[in-house]
Amino acid sequence: MVSVIRQEVTDCHIDEAPMRNLKLDRIDHLLLEALQQDARLTTAELAERVNLSPSPCARRIRRLEQASLITRYRAELDRERLGLAITAYVRVRLDHCQHDGTEAFEAAMQAMAEVIDCHAMSGECDYQLHVLATDLHGYEHWLRQLKKLGMVSSVESSFAIRAVKENGTLPLPHDTSTRP
Repeated sequence: MVSVIRQEVTDCHIDEAPMRNLKLDRIDHLLLEALQQDARLTTAELAERVNLSPSPCARRIRRLEQASLITRYRAELDRERLGLAITAYVRVRLDHCQHDGTEAFEAAMQAMAEVIDCHAMSGECDYQLHVLATDLHGYEHWLRQLKKLGMVSSVESSFAIRAVKENGTLPLPHDTSTRP
């Protein structure tokens, strides 16, 4: 079983405003697909893959970064080798009587290293969390910290038995213009 964690290595933040109505051609799609598979490819390697010379390839990559289509570069770490054996998906309901509960909850989730993803949800729960822990004892310790948050009304956890697909690449739209 392949298990990985995404860990930020280098941010690629561009201060310029994103380009509007950027048209993506076949080469742009190939570059984006190649970088999703391996962000450590050199410009020369990328250029070879898409049949361009390095200078135009570098300009295209810079344009994709400036348009905020490429937002950062990351390394994937092996979860199992790091001793993170527990993967839990946690659904959380908040006590809606507390007016500032949402902001406080979201700030708490940002601060908890065990929470690698947090999504505000529609439906029966308010948030769904993706949580990693070393073992059940570590998960219980994290859960106790979560329950100490005054705005949490209920928590429901499911544990992953094995990964079928993880860390997939983003599907690139067939429409060649990007959204503003």
